[in-house]
Amino acid sequence: GVYEDTAIIISADHGENQGELGIYGEHGTADAGTCHIPMVIKWPGGASGVVDDGFHYNVDWAPTCMELLGSDTPAPELWDGTSYAPTVLTGSGPGRDELIVSQCCHVCQRSVRFDKWMYVRTYCDGFHPFEQEMLFDLDADPLEQTDLAGDRPDIVREGAHRLMNWHDEQ
Repeated sequence: GVYEDTAIIISADHGENQGELGIYGEHGTADAGTCHIPMVIKWPGGASGVVDDGFHYNVDWAPTCMELLGSDTPAPELWDGTSYAPTVLTGSGPGRDELIVSQCCHVCQRSVRFDKWMYVRTYCDGFHPFEQEMLFDLDADPLEQTDLAGDRPDIVREGAHRLMNWHDEQ
């Protein structure tokens, strides 16, 4: 019965570029390959075999864990995280509408992930030939090889608007 009562959580702090944006063995960009981190949760009594495609931040894990442990206050006011405990327990639940990710190592970028889109804004390219604005359809192009910014100015505008709104809220 020990396994049934044991929580197992496997995660990481970042992904690694394996061809995304034409880069290998790198994690200095604000793209899906770098910022979509792995997380596997086995929780006692929780859902099994479910893949959650919802958007969550790392900071969402703390209130999720607190709620799963039965805390009366899973997300204290000063926390930025939002619990996704229902997803862990039942396989469906809340996710965010968008994620803002950033990277400021030798490349300075901020991105917004919404729907199937990844809008990337480059402030300093770190000697990579990145355009200032890039757009990727992650459903059709998960390795971010085809920049659609020139073809989809409407989505670029939407991404820039979401990024600016996030910036103003901060």
